[in-house]
Amino acid sequence: MAPVELLAPATEAETIAVLRSHAAGTVAVIAGGTDLLGDLERGHARPELLVSLRHLPWRTHAWDADGLTVGATEPLRRLETDPKLVERLPALHQAIAAVGSPALRRQASLGGNLGRAAPASDLLPVLLALDAEVELVGPDGTRTMPVDRFVRTSRTTELGPAELVRSVRVPELRPASCYLWQRVRPANDISQIGVAVAWSARAHAWRVSLGGVPPRATLSAACAGALGAAAEPSPAAIEVAAAVLSVAPVLVSDRRATEEHRRRLAAALCARAVARAIGRPTGEVL
Repeated sequence: MAPVELLAPATEAETIAVLRSHAAGTVAVIAGGTDLLGDLERGHARPELLVSLRHLPWRTHAWDADGLTVGATEPLRRLETDPKLVERLPALHQAIAAVGSPALRRQASLGGNLGRAAPASDLLPVLLALDAEVELVGPDGTRTMPVDRFVRTSRTTELGPAELVRSVRVPELRPASCYLWQRVRPANDISQIGVAVAWSARAHAWRVSLGGVPPRATLSAACAGALGAAAEPSPAAIEVAAAVLSVAPVLVSDRRATEEHRRRLAAALCARAVARAIGRPTGEVL
């Protein structure tokens, strides 16, 4: 890895000023750094400057009556070990636990994961199912948008010049939620496929998303519609929803899995995820 300069500004304003003073492509931002450092070592990224966010006051998460706000640099491990997460947003807890090892999760962050927009992220499908929003800050102030709009495609986001992810907001507590995934080697590989489901008590509707599929995780309105407006879908409704997901057009073959394998996994994981989310034995739906 070639030598590279490292700066760690003390404030948001200073960080944005540094980013504005450098040409696009010559600077890279580090939140946790777990993904970026690998690219640097392999020569896939060659910035002249690294800008660390470690001094910014974003290493935090906070609950309120409606949901959860997570600062961009909050380590995943601190979220994972919050006992409230399992009860209030179990799908997010399951997705965080799927990210690498505990050591890696002490460095990796939700904001960094979103900013990198890796196509096989385990966090993105869950954030889609939870209808999460991202807060951005840059030269023109702050703005907020749904995560589904923020991530365009693989490694491409709506971040503008000198703009940063400040926080991620889950606007509703969704205890009826679940994330399941399949890998060859759980600790080392990225997911062949992941399925996230979440029930919204406000909207009286399910949200279902697929991860581990190129070019990015995606919502399935058809699958969610098949589950209907009931908080506890019938076994028949779950079976139909699983069948709908198994024919999703994004399920294709790549080096991690064949299309046929993904389609079978999608149906099975969808049925199991919904059953677990509503506390029903999976034997009733499989």
